[in-house]
Amino acid sequence: MKKYLLSIVLIFLIAATAFNASAQYNLIPQPRKITKKSEHWIKPKKISTEIIQDTYPEHLKEAYWIDISKKVISIKAYSQTGLIWAKRTLQQLISDKGLYPEIKIFDYPEFDIRGFMYDCGRNFIEVDLIKNYIDLISRYKLNVFHWHLTDKPAWRIECKVYPELNNPKFQRIGRDEGKFYTYNEIREVISYAKERGIMIIPEIDMPGHSDFFDATFGCSMNSAKGMAILEKCLLEFFNEIPVTDIPYLHIGSDEVHINNPKEFMTWAETLVRNNGRKTIAWYPGLEGDSQTLYQVWNDGSANNKKNNGTKKILDSFMGYLNYSDPIIFTNKMFLHTPCHTGCRSNTEIGGILCLWNDVRVTDNSKIALHSGMMGGVLPYAERFWNGGKITESDTGILPVNNCNAMKQLENFQNKMIYHKVHYLQKELAYWQPNRPTLWDIELYDENQNFISKVKAYGDVIDLEALCHYYQLKNVTEIKAARKIYADEETICNARIGFDAAARSNRISDGIALQGKWENYGDVKINGEAILPPVWEQPGLYKYHYNTWAKPEEELPYTDEQFYWTRKAVSIKLNKGENIIELSTKKHFTGQKFQFAFLIDMEF
Repeated sequence: MKKYLLSIVLIFLIAATAFNASAQYNLIPQPRKITKKSEHWIKPKKISTEIIQDTYPEHLKEAYWIDISKKVISIKAYSQTGLIWAKRTLQQLISDKGLYPEIKIFDYPEFDIRGFMYDCGRNFIEVDLIKNYIDLISRYKLNVFHWHLTDKPAWRIECKVYPELNNPKFQRIGRDEGKFYTYNEIREVISYAKERGIMIIPEIDMPGHSDFFDATFGCSMNSAKGMAILEKCLLEFFNEIPVTDIPYLHIGSDEVHINNPKEFMTWAETLVRNNGRKTIAWYPGLEGDSQTLYQVWNDGSANNKKNNGTKKILDSFMGYLNYSDPIIFTNKMFLHTPCHTGCRSNTEIGGILCLWNDVRVTDNSKIALHSGMMGGVLPYAERFWNGGKITESDTGILPVNNCNAMKQLENFQNKMIYHKVHYLQKELAYWQPNRPTLWDIELYDENQNFISKVKAYGDVIDLEALCHYYQLKNVTEIKAARKIYADEETICNARIGFDAAARSNRISDGIALQGKWENYGDVKINGEAILPPVWEQPGLYKYHYNTWAKPEEELPYTDEQFYWTRKAVSIKLNKGENIIELSTKKHFTGQKFQFAFLIDMEF
């Protein structure tokens, strides 16, 4: 038997190869305008750079021009940042033989803020890993690192005026107690980021998410005593870090109920602005004033309509990496319309992609893989650089095969294959494209009464989104079937799963019993049952309830809890047509109702 001779896969890889030869050159994000001067690939003798000394429209401050000819690669920009982005494009253009296509490029971003956030308050990471994240996001022209420096477990900023804030005895046990960033380290990160076109936006979350503060001082941040202490801490921070390095301060403000919200927000906004900084806050959250920039994390379109479109917003509504299945997230992010309009305006400023790890982490090398960081960064970078609308609504399901939106998504996933092979083998080790494979899905209620039969596309299907799209209620069980054609009898590996636990919560069906799939999953190929891999921890981590602020939150995730990082299973396909049958049940509130059947692709 030969391994992996599947027509469907070979067709996909052929498409990827063909796309590589197109005028797009596999660039992420795609430049606004590429002009092909010839069909030749050449080796210019030098690179010249020039910052244009001229006035320019505000939306072109990060613009750049590239002209590649036999003698020289000419780069021009209005700013140092524009030059950096031009060089990032060149890094993607160069061939394995050191050649460049003979082309011209003109490019600029749609949105001013294109960011990535990591939560160091809950799980501390070393400066070297922060630099690694900065390198990765700079490669794809994100221009902000949102540094979430405080949260319930700890204050991660050196504090000279109140050194007890760094005392591990007041911090959550097991959450990197006593670890914080010195001001020298903070300045080092800021300088490192600036050289790579990245602005640091620090977040000091207040007055909520501050258990460490209450434990340290015996009062809340919004009390008179708390605000007096916090003011000294902030003034120290502002004195140590100049406004030229940190023009914004994120003040948090979400998920908290206090008796003096207006007083607290006015105090915080005034203090920050009196020290030359602009304020950012979460929305929904405590209500600030019209000068504050609001980072929308929940139902962004409704919130902006409620406020008559007057709030300045950053779109993080679709941008929680930790919450989604990372294969589905790539699709959802690419099809998402940034800021709900796709266009910059006085109120639509940009977006920030967020990676929260409420659950304790003990192996920092797993953070990006478990949450699918780079599989989110690439489509986020594409959409917030170029803007526009691909679909009219964010449904959470793949569009119909061969429609324009699906074609665009497939082209982008082909680019991601190229980037995985050439630049991101480690970072995208978990990822492969979600192909528009056709499933026939029957849906049933808890009494196994038939509700409906629908068609759906994808190797990974979000069943909750599917039911919402078709307005089907009370669905608790599904039976799905699809066909796979193999050129020959074939042995291949498949990643199969029926869960995608949020890395910010431990609510899930955990690891199934030995010989079983999670969430009553069942798989058959040509009528023969497919068993799961041999579990290392069978029956563990089953929590059918939210685990926030509970002991279960301190249990780190392991690879085998996610179908995208655990061992694949070996499956046999017959020559010709093969029938795949899956079933699963929704049996507790908060369950990720979905299934995945991905055949491993060899790149």
